[in-house]
Amino acid sequence: MPTMTFTIRRFVEAKSFSRDYSFEYMAGNTVLDGLIFIKEKLDPSLAFTASCRNGVCGACALRVNGQAVLACETAIESLAARYHSARLTIAPLGNFTVLRDLVVDWQPKLDRMKQVKPWLIPQDAFSADTGCRQSQTDFDKIRGYTDCILCGACVSECSKLAADSADFLEPFAFVKAQKYVADSRDDAPLKHLDPAIQAGLWRCMHCEECTAKCPKSLDPAEDIAKLRVMAFKKAMVNSAGAQHAQAFYEDINDIGRLNEAKLAIRTDGIMKSLTRVGLAYRLMKVDKLDPFHLPEPIKNISKVQKILKAAKEADKS
Repeated sequence: MPTMTFTIRRFVEAKSFSRDYSFEYMAGNTVLDGLIFIKEKLDPSLAFTASCRNGVCGACALRVNGQAVLACETAIESLAARYHSARLTIAPLGNFTVLRDLVVDWQPKLDRMKQVKPWLIPQDAFSADTGCRQSQTDFDKIRGYTDCILCGACVSECSKLAADSADFLEPFAFVKAQKYVADSRDDAPLKHLDPAIQAGLWRCMHCEECTAKCPKSLDPAEDIAKLRVMAFKKAMVNSAGAQHAQAFYEDINDIGRLNEAKLAIRTDGIMKSLTRVGLAYRLMKVDKLDPFHLPEPIKNISKVQKILKAAKEADKS
C-alpha cells in the first residue's frame, strides 16, 4: 500500500506548530479516514470534528493544501494524484477562530447569521391546520438551498472576510437571506434583505471562491447577485455599492465604456469624493486618471443598448 504523510497544523494551549504523521492507505480511503487512523493509532491528542461521514453534517470541513474540502468526501488517492505528492498539509478552516488543532469556533458565525433572520416569516393566510402550502414551481425556486450544510467551506475561502470581517457577513448568511427572500411563503422578504444590505451585501469582492469551494455545488456569489437585483427592484439603493453599480450601468448604456473620472463622484457624491483628492492626484501623476478625458461612445453603441433593453424585458417576464 502507498504511504501518505499528513503535515497537520496544530494549535494547543495558544501554541501553534506543525506535526507530521505517516501511514499507509488504500484506494477509497478519505482524508477523514486518515485523521481517524492517526487519532486511534498514532496520536490520541489530535482534535478534529466529524459526525456523519457521508457529506451530510458538514462537521469535518478543513483545508488541504490551502483548499477547503469535506474530509469525509475527499479521497487521499485523488489528492495524491492532483498534487503529485505523498505529503499533504492539513489545516483548520480559514476565517474562523481556532479552538484546538482542526476544531474551529462556530458560535460567532451562527450569531452573525441571525442578523438576516434565517427563518420563515409565514403569511397570515397560513395556520397550524393548513400549513404553508406552495406550488411546485415556487418550491423549485428554493429547493436547492436545503443542500447548504453549514460546513464553512465558503467562509474559509472568502477573500472579503480575510481582508476585513467587521463589515461583511459570511457567504452562507447571504445564501440563507436569499432563500427566504425567494420563498413564496414568506411574508416579509425585506426583513431578510435589509439586514443583508446593512451587513455588507455590496462589499463582496467577486472572487467567487465561495462558489468554487462549496462541496454541495451551491452558488453563494450568485445569491449575493440576486439579493442586489432585489435591492434595486425594491429601490433600496441608498448605499455606495448600489450607487456604484448604477453608475456602471449608466456608463455602459450611454457610451459602452466607463467614465472613470466621474465614477467616484457618481458613487460617493461630491462631498465624500473631495476627501479623496489626494488619491486622485496620485493617480493623475502616474497617468491612471485624466479628469479632462471625456470618452466618446463606442462604435455600435446602439447594439449594446439593445442588449441591455432586451435583458430588462427578459427580467420582467
